[in-house]
This record gives sequence, C-alpha cells and structure tokens, in this order.
Amino acid sequence: MRIGIDIMGGDFAPDVVVKGAVESLPHLSAGHRIVLIGDKDAALRILAKENADPAHFDFVHTTEVIQMGDNPYKSFSKLSDSSIVVGFKLLKTKQIDVFGSAGNTGAMMVGAMTVIKALKGVIRPTIAALIPRSEGKYSLVLDVGLNPDAKPDVLYQYGIFGKVYAENVLNYQNPRVALLNIGSEPEKGSLVVKAAYELMENNKDFNFFGNVEGSDFFKESLPEVIVTDGFVGNILLKQAEAFYSLVKSRNIEDPFFEQFNFEHVGGTPVLGIDGNVLIAHGISRELAIKNLILQSVNVVNANLPEKFAALFNEEK
Repeated sequence: MRIGIDIMGGDFAPDVVVKGAVESLPHLSAGHRIVLIGDKDAALRILAKENADPAHFDFVHTTEVIQMGDNPYKSFSKLSDSSIVVGFKLLKTKQIDVFGSAGNTGAMMVGAMTVIKALKGVIRPTIAALIPRSEGKYSLVLDVGLNPDAKPDVLYQYGIFGKVYAENVLNYQNPRVALLNIGSEPEKGSLVVKAAYELMENNKDFNFFGNVEGSDFFKESLPEVIVTDGFVGNILLKQAEAFYSLVKSRNIEDPFFEQFNFEHVGGTPVLGIDGNVLIAHGISRELAIKNLILQSVNVVNANLPEKFAALFNEEK
C-alpha cells in the first residue's frame, strides 16, 4: 500500500507533516509505504533533524505550492507542479493508493471532483466526520460541508455512504442510519427533510432509525450514522470543535471530552468518488498527520470506491 501525503499543505507545513509521517512509522506494517509529495530537499532536512532514515520513505519532488488562501480553481489549473495537483495525478494513475493533505480544502475538492471524479450513479459526493457518543465510540455525520443544499435523493444516498463506511471502516454491524431533524416525529422538519424521511422509511438499503434531534447528540444511544445537509453538518462540526476549545481553555481534563480533539481522527474522507482522498484540518500538527496516515490505511483496506460502485451500479 502506497500512502501519498502532501507535505506542503497546512499552516505548519512542511515540518509538522514530515514529523507526523515519522511518528506514524512504528504503527505501519512492512507492506505500507509513505510517499512524501513536495519539496524533497526540505523533507530531507527535516528527516535529518529528526534522525529519521530517508530510506523509510519515497519522495516525489514538486516545485510549487497552492497556498491556503489561493483561489482553488485558478491555482489548481495554473500550478501544475504543486504538491496537491501532483498528488491527484499520482492517485489517478494508481501510483499511490490514497492521497491526504492538510492543504487548501477547496483545491482538494477541485482535485477530487475533476481528476478523480464521482462514481457513476452518485448524485453528489460527500465528506463525513466522527462525533463522539461515548468513550471510544463515535457516530459518523455526513455531509459536513461539501454540499450546503441537498435534495431528498441526495440525503438518501448519504445514508448508503454512511452505512458502508460504518460497516467497513468503523466495524459497526448493521449500523442505524438516522436523519437529523428538529423533532423525532416524521411530520416535523423542512420540506426536504420530510421528503427524505419518506424515501428512507422502510427502505432496503440501510437500517433506518428515524429522526434524531440536536439534544440526542453525544449520548451513547445515538445511532451510528447521522444524515444531514452540508450546511447543518458543518455548523454541527464546528460547534463541536468550539466546545472542545472551551473545555481546554478551562483546563478540564476528561477522556470523553478529549475525543472531540480532531487530531485524534486525522482527516475527513471524501465519499462517492473513484479513489481514496482524505482532507485534514489546516491547523493540523504532528498527531493529526500521524492519525491521518493511519486512518488512510483503514480507508484503503475497506475498498470503499469498489463497494460504492457495486451498489450504485445495481441501482442503475
């Protein structure tokens, strides 16, 4: 397995990215190979400071960088030798099995949608995030920002994405899929959510739980998969991050609250495209990069694009 990592992406690149890659090595097997994509000379200098053997890595040298504030579309087309663009080319040509970056999120999405592209039958790909519901257990929430607006059939597909991810990456058997709403009753909610409920009710693609409310979050009884549009999901995710920051600012130490730290997860997968892409937070430090790499292994092993393609081809 070849794990491609953009070492130029993120607020603290390339230092923390290379250091995070070094920290991941003891947790990888002999069949895993990290490919550092970016300024090779900078990577070698950092490895020397860390007393890490360069032989443990492969390098793909690039000369350009898409900065965090750059226009995603313009920079992706103009900076052809940037670490993000080259990373997607390597993924497209199967020279790497997965590509992860803490760089410009917009550019990552441009690459995912224009280079790797959505699978046949997928209306809109999505990004997902983990929300803790008890110590050591998480629920998958999708979408968390890719599609601010989503029609009922899109939300239905999110349920399929969530089920497959929860089964194959999180190892949940027959995961429950819930729809985020302002009430538990089927007749409540917006027109879109009510229509989505009708589609999901008594379906054969996943185990539909029904509606859940915001007050159900973080409980152990929360279903394993929560479906919502990217507008609501992004607000939920950022509120959880704000909650964690508040807890840390008050010097509260608790194992459950620590699960809100995004660095323990590492990255957000893009689901519904013909390849494995993970996007990390721009402020990621070494721990987040290490966990991004470890999560990448689980995502590749799950063969998600193949499973999604089989499901949606059956629907067609």
